[in-house]
Amino acid sequence: MLFRVVLAVAVLAIFVYGLVDVIRTDGRLTRGISKPAWIIVMIVLPVLGAILWLLIGRPRGNPPVRQNYSHPTAPDDDPDFLRNLELRRRNQAEASRLKKLKDELEAKADGGSSGAGPDAGGRGSGGSGSADGGAAGDASSGDADTHDTDERK
Repeated sequence: MLFRVVLAVAVLAIFVYGLVDVIRTDGRLTRGISKPAWIIVMIVLPVLGAILWLLIGRPRGNPPVRQNYSHPTAPDDDPDFLRNLELRRRNQAEASRLKKLKDELEAKADGGSSGAGPDAGGRGSGGSGSADGGAAGDASSGDADTHDTDERK
């Protein structure tokens, strides 16, 4: 009884090993008959087909060569993807910065058109103040706009 079980397991193991080996072998490397014919022989004659495959059909010499894929396996391994990702991130940051500046300019234009803002009178005077005072006023008004914008968020 035990002998029959061991024999059945051995036959099944040889059959499965031979069939998987035939399927994984490159069709150009098979010897004797073509790869589809070897698969048919393996299915029709399980034990004899596996023994014939191992003795006659299997390629000899070099072990099966794994195919090397030239493309990366994951996106984070692809330098082009990472480069495009960095460019996309920079473009989005630049777009958000430009939108923020545009919003600030529009807010400044809306506030400045009523004449209520402190900048509206100073700039409309045509630069009657000193050159240093005008430059300092521009710098301070730019800082004030930045702080005003930060407070609105």
